[in-house]
Amino acid sequence: MRSNASLLPRALSAGVAAVCLWAAAAAHAGPLPHLSDYQTVGSGTLRFFGLRIYDATLWSPGGVWFASQPFALELRYARSFDGAAIARRSIEEIRAQRSIPDATLARWEAQMRAIFPDVREGDRLIGVRIPGAGAVFYRDARKLGQIEDEAFADAFFGIWLHPATREPALRARLLGAS
Repeated sequence: MRSNASLLPRALSAGVAAVCLWAAAAAHAGPLPHLSDYQTVGSGTLRFFGLRIYDATLWSPGGVWFASQPFALELRYARSFDGAAIARRSIEEIRAQRSIPDATLARWEAQMRAIFPDVREGDRLIGVRIPGAGAVFYRDARKLGQIEDEAFADAFFGIWLHPATREPALRARLLGAS
């Protein structure tokens, strides 16, 4: 008959193995259940005057990003923001990068306002770029809506990924540079 003391090392080993398997599975899980083949390309934090605004993670199939291929951008918010303010700020960032007619920007802002929810600390919004279909937005795993406009998708994700972004250090981290 074995003593409880002799079972302890075996139980600890099994527990450690289970935690390692869970961590490995979590590290390779995509940002959404239906994107389980997506892997992290890179991640970083946006700060404004030293305050953490959100943590961003770029995901793609195989963990390699190409602008012409599907990808997902996950933002985990560190603060509360009104959904309309997120849409307005997105338009300001797009306007800073590109020359787009005001009527188009107004239409895009209205579409984003209809989709983007208010967020609180810890909330996670995910935008998925689908070439030929625009962008689909999620709060955690719940679909919020889709904007079927290629020009919008290019401009929106360009906020973070275009070479002219106002946050080049965050872009570099998202693209996997240290």
